[in-house]
Amino acid sequence: MIPEDLAANLKKEFPSNEEKIRFFTAPGRINIIGEHVDYAGGIVLPAAIDFSIRIAIRKNQTRKFRIYSVASKEKIEVESITYDPKHAWVNYVYGIVEEFRKLDFISDFFDLVVWGNIPQGAGLSSSAAFEVVVAFALSEIHNWNLSKEEIALLSQRAENHFVGVNCGIMDQFIISTAREGYCISLDTESLEYDFHKMDLEGCEFYLIDSKIKHSLKDSAYNERRKEVESAFQKIKRYKSSVKTLYQVELEDLENVSFGLSEIEKKRAKHVIGERLRTSKAIENLKNGNVQELGEILFECHSSLSKDYEVSCKETDFIVHELKMEEVLGARMIGGGFGGCVLVLDKVGRKNILFEK
Repeated sequence: MIPEDLAANLKKEFPSNEEKIRFFTAPGRINIIGEHVDYAGGIVLPAAIDFSIRIAIRKNQTRKFRIYSVASKEKIEVESITYDPKHAWVNYVYGIVEEFRKLDFISDFFDLVVWGNIPQGAGLSSSAAFEVVVAFALSEIHNWNLSKEEIALLSQRAENHFVGVNCGIMDQFIISTAREGYCISLDTESLEYDFHKMDLEGCEFYLIDSKIKHSLKDSAYNERRKEVESAFQKIKRYKSSVKTLYQVELEDLENVSFGLSEIEKKRAKHVIGERLRTSKAIENLKNGNVQELGEILFECHSSLSKDYEVSCKETDFIVHELKMEEVLGARMIGGGFGGCVLVLDKVGRKNILFEK
């Protein structure tokens, strides 16, 4: 939707306001490798995509926050902010306003219209994009001048504290800092990051939507994080030098004195294995070795399915069929329990596969 259409929706739903309208956009994201490690201090390799969330916003004098979703055609008007169980989407806006308030940045009342083409529940971070675009917009219209990194951290806190999803920092960070044509390697413990040119030597990434929608709040996402944290705390009692589970070695998981359950061993095995896979993937991306990069994607999916148990039969089926068709690599992406499959293959093969 172009800015003129967003503005038309804003004027239609919330007339009698002559304040200046501003427009903002934020992209969705893929994560090439490093899945479910951003809350365990791991390194991730995400990139922005050309799907986005767009908003039109202006201050108002009504003493109400007035918000309209083009997709759901729902209009919300409130004088004060409380969690809304009936309209889940609006809590992302409320969470951002609340996190700014905690920093003593008190938002003026505003009119906001939102539209997006990021498929919801597909593992492409539509919620994080919504958070980031609202945070950036409020910072801009109030001249609060938050940095991209500060916007990312504030948006993560909104999802953790207000929405109730105990997510890591990856999604908000890549969406805030993205450059076209680049991915970033982000150390989620130190927040140090580097940009890497996406030079794939005649190959491309694309997505296949399983059409199985997920909600991280309602899925076992938070449960996985608790299992990872439990495993780490048990290990840390005996290895006080490690700061995150990501730093533990695979052989440590068999140390009976740690008292890990079989479930905790499986979850930790994925996190630690992902460290090794991510390191190799970054080197292969730098060297243009797409064949090896593809194999690592298949290995990652196997670990997510068998050890972390966040895949589903539909995404497992898609990855299996793609492997039979000899694509270079494929894996589920996002929080899991549905969503999209990321595919790496030679340019020109996509349409042939889809015809099959």
